[in-house]
Amino acid sequence: MESIITFHTDRLTAGRLRVEDLDELCRMHHDPSVMATLGGIRSDDQTQQFLRENLRHWDLYGYGLWMFRARADGRFVGRGGLRHVHVGGHDEVEFAYALMAAFWGRGLATDMAEAILTVAFEHLGLADLVAFTLTTNQASRRVMEKVGCTFERDIVHAGQPHVLYRIKREAYVRA
Repeated sequence: MESIITFHTDRLTAGRLRVEDLDELCRMHHDPSVMATLGGIRSDDQTQQFLRENLRHWDLYGYGLWMFRARADGRFVGRGGLRHVHVGGHDEVEFAYALMAAFWGRGLATDMAEAILTVAFEHLGLADLVAFTLTTNQASRRVMEKVGCTFERDIVHAGQPHVLYRIKREAYVRA
């Protein structure tokens, strides 16, 4: 399996997470509106640990988080990707996405999710993926449903009520 280092959509360019991305991750992790659904604001030290863990994930699995930028001007839009997680009592591969608040409401989370699913199913050959969010995060739930995920069950993750969605490769239809 060959790693996918970069890819793009019509509006976004994705590049493999790198050490040089720390400042942008810190900016994201300091934003209370962005982090309200991602476990709360993280300190710079916590973000450095997050970065180390996610770089290690790339080394272990050959995939992980990508940093997404606007194709038009290169501005940092958000992060997203594929991660091994233990959630709802099981080991799973999660597809995740998070956008800077300035880019909310433009369909970019859906673009990110669709591109990540394409990489996961068409290039990496993964069998199925999960996505989860707080029960109150209606915007993220809509993204999951738009890309073909189905609600599986309510779970508790990080001490908070979440919903778990799943998509299988055979159910995935590229838009």
